[in-house]
Amino acid sequence: MSADLLFLALLVVVVLVGSALCSGVEAALLTVNPLRIHQLVAKNKPRSGAKKLARLRKQLGRTLTVLVIANNGFNIFGSLMLGGYATFVFEKNNVNHIALPFFSIGLTVLVIVLGEILPKSIGSRFALQVSLASSSILHLLGIIMRPLLLLLEQLLPVITAENELSTDEEEIRQMARLGLQKGQIEADEVAMISKVFQLNDLTAKDLMTPRVAAPTLDGATSLIKLKESLLANNAQWWVVLGKEVDKVLGVASRECLLAALLKGQNHLTPAELSEEVEFVPEMIRVDRLLTGFNEDKKGVRVVVDEFGGFVGLIGAEAVLAVLAGWWRKSSS
Repeated sequence: MSADLLFLALLVVVVLVGSALCSGVEAALLTVNPLRIHQLVAKNKPRSGAKKLARLRKQLGRTLTVLVIANNGFNIFGSLMLGGYATFVFEKNNVNHIALPFFSIGLTVLVIVLGEILPKSIGSRFALQVSLASSSILHLLGIIMRPLLLLLEQLLPVITAENELSTDEEEIRQMARLGLQKGQIEADEVAMISKVFQLNDLTAKDLMTPRVAAPTLDGATSLIKLKESLLANNAQWWVVLGKEVDKVLGVASRECLLAALLKGQNHLTPAELSEEVEFVPEMIRVDRLLTGFNEDKKGVRVVVDEFGGFVGLIGAEAVLAVLAGWWRKSSS
């Protein structure tokens, strides 16, 4: 085989490899999970290429422009150069009329199969690995092509748009369902995710124990007179009321009240044993309420209406009942 034919074969390999790399990386960038990239960036592992990949993925229009320029450079310019050089080689060897048509057909098939279909399949299959491995090269190509990119961005402003990582409740629910179907998430975890989003749709009014059913004590009555009521009701917290209407002095725990009785402190009143309590509006969202429960150990709130009147009592267990699936919305 002559040196000309060897050089022609080498050029064919260069064009096919270049086209395959561009196609594979393009497919990988378009299919890689952006949440996975965000997770890798959060881990802050050096030399992983995650930060560069995140920047490339954020400016996806510019990144794809770099790949399109490089890919077409191999596919179009490379093919034209190969055609011209192949014509020269085949004419030199007096086989131009026979070899050139077969070469053109063969090169087209190889570019389609080895330069497009196969690498894109591989790039989609190993999207994260391919994207991370190519991030440094793409970053370098972006710097080299920057003057051309700036010109193209002036002519086509659409390629400057940035891809922000965002999602909503419905997308998260769908991802959870897909994870369940793939066996990566348990059914109870999917149900829990759905219930967490339900908290934002509920208010304290939906979950509270109404005033008529809430355990209350007269703050001025001695414990000995309230003994039967304390023993008959297993409520963990009692609302201590004053003489005025809607006057809430605080809350008293059942444990503290019974302990005082056992110690013979029968003369004490609930007002003397009460603790300060936080008041919350009845329309407060339950997710905000749950966050507030983490700030103290009582895990109980007195619910008031828009006029500041006592309308109910709510504890952390009511919110947890929603997450556990025990709570059911009343039909009223």
